[in-house]
Amino acid sequence: MKRFLSGVQPSGLPHLGNYFGAIAMHLALAQEGEAYWFIADLHALTSLKDADKLREMTREIAVTYLALGLNPERTVFWRQSDVPEVTEVAWLLSSVTGMGLLERGHSYKDKLAHGLTPNVGLFYYPVLMAADILCFDADEVPVGKDQIQHVEFAQDMAGAFDAAYGATFKRPEWRMSPTPRVLGLDGQKMSKSYGNALWIFEEGKALSKAIGKLPTDSRPPSEPKEPDGVLLFDWLKLLVPADEFESLCGRARTGGDNGPGYGELKKRLAAAMDERFGPAREERRRLLAHPQHVDTVLAQGAQRAALVARGVRDRAYKACGLR
Repeated sequence: MKRFLSGVQPSGLPHLGNYFGAIAMHLALAQEGEAYWFIADLHALTSLKDADKLREMTREIAVTYLALGLNPERTVFWRQSDVPEVTEVAWLLSSVTGMGLLERGHSYKDKLAHGLTPNVGLFYYPVLMAADILCFDADEVPVGKDQIQHVEFAQDMAGAFDAAYGATFKRPEWRMSPTPRVLGLDGQKMSKSYGNALWIFEEGKALSKAIGKLPTDSRPPSEPKEPDGVLLFDWLKLLVPADEFESLCGRARTGGDNGPGYGELKKRLAAAMDERFGPAREERRRLLAHPQHVDTVLAQGAQRAALVARGVRDRAYKACGLR
């Protein structure tokens, strides 16, 4: 049985890009093999410097997954910092990793390009991520397109360690998300860092206001429109049934008296958000009112994760002469 592993940063409220690019696939893969999902609170420290906010967002990620249907009996679900063996393995990997490898990191260069002040943690990030992967003997790591390089880095680091000390780590492979890229309100990649995201549990007037920001042109409903490349249609494709989406596209291309206006499409998008995430919103509220249950789920997940990570850590220690 394959073992899948991935993590999500608690750096902000989970948005549509997180859901379609990662969360939905994570929940589905739990039916296909062994699922190991963690909340990457150590990774979040490279950009989030507010302790209360980190605790709040860590809980938000936990309740989001549980509200959307994660079954903690079938899935190992934990907080990254509760399994310190990962940081020990990260140090071992850093001792065989060249500076040039890390300097080629797409994520590092992208964050610098967007004006984030560099720190050592941001540069070291791929080493810790490699340890996250290798510590659990992961077979596959589900990722978006921009995360493939991190899995390749993990492969390189595992190979370098094995070349120095003998076969120790399982080589992981990446699995592409079926929805690898979701564009944000401004037409760029959706990201909490860029301020263009839509929270999956947004509702009411706040939801309508956010959707109202989607860029459109001034063409009337009667004028034929090509849906391809129109952000509003991109989002509708994610959220409405396929046959309904094809009908909307057909009406848009034809135009005339039956052509859909942008206002109509935005209202349909808001309704589709309610349909997709409404029940989970209520479950999220219930979970937030019972924090002890959430804490218990994470603690039990950490115990299960630590058993695996400790075995891999000990294997690596023995290989390089520490034990």
